[in-house]
Amino acid sequence: MALDATIRNQIASYTELLEQDVVITFSGDHSDSSVKMKNFVEEIVSLSDKIQLKEAVLDRTPSFKLDRHDQEVGISFAAIPLGHELASFVLALVQTSGRPPKIEEDIIKRIKAIDQKIHFESYITLSCNICPDVVQSLNMIAVLNPNVTHTIIDGTLFQAEVEEKNIMAVPTVMMNGEEFVAGRVSIIEILDQILGQEQLNIDTEVPYDILVVGGGPAGASSAIYAARKGLKVGLITDRIGGQVLETSAIENIIGTPHTEGEKFADSLNVHMQHNNIEIIDGYRVVSVEKTDMVHVVLDNDQTLQTTALIIATGARWRDVNVPGEKELKNKGVAYCPHCDGPLYKGKDVVVIGGGNSGVEAAIDLANIAKHVTVLEFADTLKADSILQDSLSTFNNVNIVKNAQTSAINGEQTVTGLNYVDRETSVEHTIDTDGVFIQIGLVPNTEFLGDTLEKTPMGEIIVNAKGESSIPGIFAAGDCTNSAYKQIIISMGSGATAALGAFDYIMHNKK
Repeated sequence: MALDATIRNQIASYTELLEQDVVITFSGDHSDSSVKMKNFVEEIVSLSDKIQLKEAVLDRTPSFKLDRHDQEVGISFAAIPLGHELASFVLALVQTSGRPPKIEEDIIKRIKAIDQKIHFESYITLSCNICPDVVQSLNMIAVLNPNVTHTIIDGTLFQAEVEEKNIMAVPTVMMNGEEFVAGRVSIIEILDQILGQEQLNIDTEVPYDILVVGGGPAGASSAIYAARKGLKVGLITDRIGGQVLETSAIENIIGTPHTEGEKFADSLNVHMQHNNIEIIDGYRVVSVEKTDMVHVVLDNDQTLQTTALIIATGARWRDVNVPGEKELKNKGVAYCPHCDGPLYKGKDVVVIGGGNSGVEAAIDLANIAKHVTVLEFADTLKADSILQDSLSTFNNVNIVKNAQTSAINGEQTVTGLNYVDRETSVEHTIDTDGVFIQIGLVPNTEFLGDTLEKTPMGEIIVNAKGESSIPGIFAAGDCTNSAYKQIIISMGSGATAALGAFDYIMHNKK
């Protein structure tokens, strides 16, 4: 396979960063995938005199591993790393050569503190836009600690292995043969699972002027606007970017015709780094209490204090809340057709939800799956007509309206789904290999309990200044009763909440 000229030139420019010689060891046979992988490897080798090729029998065929000429590094690819994983490969190549990863010194110290032998296996698909974060984190750990090795496995290339291990969602990471994590996790969360969570190295007795909870567009906007007022600002997040990290293409940010979720999240991070914002990354808030100050308790039991608090915790995919859903999550119950869809090639799937996201998911899956059934609770689909017209062109899709999902069936993996016809009250069963749930969002506000006023849907009720029912506690973005849930609206509400919080501080100075 010949690399696209643009991609070839991009990789060639990165090979100039190689510090020492890299050895690529390839394991192949006569299969089509093996031939394609060898062609890829040979083309990479042709780009630099610092890259050498060897052949040997590895644990998987086809696959290849990266090592420094004088040291085994332990990164292997049982994949042809194109698509979203091209960046993972390029970074692994450069880091294997001896160029250090660009991460904080305290994270490097934690990585080097791992004193047990660990082999990670990451099951991914090339269309998965959340997989590279996990892959690149594990690669960095392998590069920096000789006790750790990492193999990246394309689930569509090793489908029999994926089915044998009941892997139904990506990324799924195995550690020493046992399931470790599934879904997006940060390098801090990975290290916390291995080493235990760290205590924050900050003085918890010194209060913030404004503390922001949430690292998505609303949270970043709040923090930046607050910092520009010269205030002491902190931002707590388990991952910068929030829900936009799950988005592939973004085309509705005015002034930016097109971007991608990962790039947009990176730009939020860069913009915050340009301001005086203390980012408390890798932590979650478990409770909030207002006295003379607002007290924020983290999941490591530390408590922070702030004069004003801005909650910008966003929203997540809504569950259908039926038997089998939680038990079979990542075992056939899925939420991301872009990531997990390729694992269902030639299989039967069900999409729950007939709105825009549900119909878009059905269209994506119809190109991969054997058959797609769309279940809609109402008597009509709610998706835009242009999407419905597109869906109608597929002959492997059927739509069931007035369908109330009652159970998702299966032991180790999903095998079927029950739904009740709302007109006749008759229950039906569908045999299926996967269920994709696309029924909207639910705000991440459970940690607040009854602390402040919320809508029946759990959204924080705010006024025109973004202030909640408790003076000094503000909220912004998708976790509020904002009429519309859009990135640009979240950013605007974040700015509003920050300015409202600033006014609150000015009027309540002691």
